[in-house]
Amino acid sequence: MSVTPQPVAVLLMAMGGPDCLENVEPYLQDVRGGRPTSPELVEEIRERYRVTGGKSPVLDIAREVARALEQRLNRSGDARYRCYVGLRHWHPFIKETYAELLDALPERIIGLCMAPQYSSLSIGAYMKKVEEARAELASETPISFVTSWHRHPLLIAAIVENIRRTLERFPAEVRAQVPVLFTAHSLPERVVAMKDPYPEEVQGTAQAVCVQLGTQPTRFAYQSQGRSGEKWLGPSVEETLGELAQEGHRHVLVAPIGFICDHVETLFDIDIELKQLALTKGLQLERIPMLNASAPLIDILMSVVEAHESSLVH
Repeated sequence: MSVTPQPVAVLLMAMGGPDCLENVEPYLQDVRGGRPTSPELVEEIRERYRVTGGKSPVLDIAREVARALEQRLNRSGDARYRCYVGLRHWHPFIKETYAELLDALPERIIGLCMAPQYSSLSIGAYMKKVEEARAELASETPISFVTSWHRHPLLIAAIVENIRRTLERFPAEVRAQVPVLFTAHSLPERVVAMKDPYPEEVQGTAQAVCVQLGTQPTRFAYQSQGRSGEKWLGPSVEETLGELAQEGHRHVLVAPIGFICDHVETLFDIDIELKQLALTKGLQLERIPMLNASAPLIDILMSVVEAHESSLVH
């Protein structure tokens, strides 16, 4: 009688978002560590979700990625891998998913965030949630984390391809001069004093893309700064747009290299708010598509998981 081998569990993690408009407030409360949110801010954020589909698309995208990745990892037919989705700030919370994956009695667990660049405030926070779940569930299953894949050749190739394709939306005679504005989510400026690698890693992704773009003009800016009193990383996309307009540009292509899938920061912050600001400055603004659950992303993640596994063996 053949014994079924214990699976390797791949825990895909994402920030998450509210699954309906009613849950915007409890979601924000979780993001803010239990601190209450002003009714005005709750309504403002709720409106952002209302105009972008009524809920966050993150969970559906992550589940689609998990299904496709599991299929690809098990392509030899031995069903060795099982992929799960856990969210940092909404259901299914990382702790809920961790409890579920333990039921399969995995041989070990690989934690993988749907974000290519490492920061102690982002990827580090996911790892902390996993460690809390492990402690609470008294789990001794070995676990390892993929912490960064910000310069993975397949990631860079996919971004370059999306940039080239989206440049075709501009008039043929200006395409070579259209500035590509790379963006990443801003973080509090204190990360610099903490020697956090995030600023270096997002710049690293941008630089690797630039090498392949050749002479295309490029800029880099941070987007979606938080509403706290402290200073956040800049320059901001808003001030950068202003500079581009002042320099006489009439077109701009936004490439959000700090994000993998669509969520409110792309669907609202860029597609609605930034686009409107660009119009007031006489700029045609287009955005590259996110990788979401596309075949290139599945290729990237499969390569990332296999490289990680091979590093564990050696």
